[in-house]
Amino acid sequence: MNIQDLIRPTVKVLKPYSSARDEFQGNSGDMVFLDANENPFENGVNRYPDPKQQTVKSLLSEIKGIPKQNILLGNGSDEVLDLIYRAFCEPNHDNIITLPPTYGMYSVLANINAIEIKSVQLDENFQPKVDEILEIADSNSKLLFLCSPNNPTGNSFEASSIEKLIKEFKGIVVIDEAYIDFSNEESWASRLSEFPNLMVTQTLSKAYGMAGIRLGICFASEEIISVLNRIKPPYNVNELTQQKAISQLEQNELTTQQVEAILQEREALVKELKFVDYISKIYPSDANFILVKVDDATKRYNQLIKKGIVIRNRTTQPGCENCLRFTVGTPEENKILIDTLKSI
Repeated sequence: MNIQDLIRPTVKVLKPYSSARDEFQGNSGDMVFLDANENPFENGVNRYPDPKQQTVKSLLSEIKGIPKQNILLGNGSDEVLDLIYRAFCEPNHDNIITLPPTYGMYSVLANINAIEIKSVQLDENFQPKVDEILEIADSNSKLLFLCSPNNPTGNSFEASSIEKLIKEFKGIVVIDEAYIDFSNEESWASRLSEFPNLMVTQTLSKAYGMAGIRLGICFASEEIISVLNRIKPPYNVNELTQQKAISQLEQNELTTQQVEAILQEREALVKELKFVDYISKIYPSDANFILVKVDDATKRYNQLIKKGIVIRNRTTQPGCENCLRFTVGTPEENKILIDTLKSI
């Protein structure tokens, strides 16, 4: 597959904006910076941030085992996804394929960018219908989104299905791994060298507990990363976000401990949910949440709201009729949830 054939023609010839920090490549040391029209009075954030986020990428490279040149960072995963659309999808011409029920931003971004949406609903086990996906794809199908572990269902897709789709889909396959840290499955980022059309997105919002700083991650070939760097805003990840990310990534053992605690709580929650008589099914989860089927999702959702507990009602999603989604909380929060579920 020639990735260059998938890139939008205007993006191929685009000359990227060159910021002051891009043009100066030397060691900052004791240099006097009078190049970027910044306020010269030091307050910790008066200077523009590193446009390439080198320190953050170095830490991620060490933790994830992915070379820095294969990493792009964005203002949340949503910006990363939007950049992917802008790089590969021609408005009012190309299409993308989604597999509902899935993360809603894929469709929102497609609509914003005037891209047609083709959908193939997951099967009864929330697994991709591989043959139907490949059949619906056409010459204008540029992106295929696989959310694994999937939101809102919580399950991981079978590796054999994913591999077949990567090999046979003629466009870019984007695997959204926002919840991969809660799964025993290996990240597909470890196989980037095998598949030139593979992209993997992750985030610091879930396992790393930094939803508030908005830092999304993209792993892809150096060729694809260079395309995204060409079109991203010059200072898309602010200084405060970079500082907080560095601080958190430098204590990665804390994240490991918190993930383990969440997994233990997830297991305990599943055991207790079995004793709630109006829950008819508990779906397997590789994420930090649990999807369950109840007798009347809207009724139970409203009852929990009145008791001061906010969960997610997913009954409107394809294949999720009368389903509720519970995020795994602290032991105290989970006890309140279970006690309340049993009392209503």
